Amino acid sequence: MKIRSNDYFKLKILLLVLLALALFVASFIIGRYAITMKTVIDIILAQFFDIPQYWDATLNTVILQVRLPRIMLAMMVGGALSVAGASYQTLFKNPMVSPDILGVSAGAGFGAALAMINNSTWWEIQTVAFIFGIIAVAAAYLIAHMFGDHTITVLILAGIVVSSLFQALISIVKTLADTENELPSITFWLMGSLGKGTMNDVYMMVPTLIISLGMIYFFRNQINTLAVGEDEAITMGVNVPLVKLVVIVSSTLMTVAAVSICGIIGWVGLIVPHLARMITGANYSKIVITSFLIGGAFLLIIDDIIRGVEGVELPLGVLTALVGTPVFVFLLSRVKKGWT
Repeated sequence: MKIRSNDYFKLKILLLVLLALALFVASFIIGRYAITMKTVIDIILAQFFDIPQYWDATLNTVILQVRLPRIMLAMMVGGALSVAGASYQTLFKNPMVSPDILGVSAGAGFGAALAMINNSTWWEIQTVAFIFGIIAVAAAYLIAHMFGDHTITVLILAGIVVSSLFQALISIVKTLADTENELPSITFWLMGSLGKGTMNDVYMMVPTLIISLGMIYFFRNQINTLAVGEDEAITMGVNVPLVKLVVIVSSTLMTVAAVSICGIIGWVGLIVPHLARMITGANYSKIVITSFLIGGAFLLIIDDIIRGVEGVELPLGVLTALVGTPVFVFLLSRVKKGWT
């Protein structure tokens, strides 16, 4: 009996889902507090069933208020950045495009830095970072529109200009910051971390993902057609400007939500789509699903490594770069005939 390619894809997705679930469960026992898997399961089940408490009350806080939101955020942020990267690479038809191509990370970084030097609360820092991330992408889009040229190249150049502007503004804010407290906080935030993640962040991330992924799923066939070329898409009845806007808006929402929660995390949105493409081929609908699962698992593994190191909280963005660089070199060695 011949197995269809779609059946192979379903099998691959099933294996990735099982891998993600295994990592999700195993991640609860990693950290400075040694907790057995049985205790972890009982603490979680105790929230729904009547289970006698035999563990220290502190473990409730560790599992439910520290590790659970951090694990969930790692998977959602990794998945969001990967889908955003896959969407931008498909739209721009460029393998070197990442989720911050339109300046969203630099804009969010400036917003966070600006809030930090004004002694804002953590929630205010996230909100200002989110707002400036949106402003940065809107500015890039408006600059491209001002020139009356809606080509992808002009939009990318506008994103580079906006990103450079906000990077300069970040440098100015850092020179104005207090070197004792504010400057270290800004620097550490810019390098990325999930250490301050709470369930409130999870509640903010979930609707953002639902809206963004919902838009991408609804337009998945049009986006797939657009990947062939704009002229071909137009002849097939695709509303190209609308599809471009959907990709930019949904990818921006996912990226800015991720960055506002955990700072700037590079390489995830760049390398994971390539891994997904190697597994599924060039079909955008399949790449999105695979990218989300691989990206979530990848960032969770990185964060588990960070939590497993005693005595120091390594920056998340630094470790993703250390791991991502050799992975990307490996991918380049595998793709010698170009990217499609």
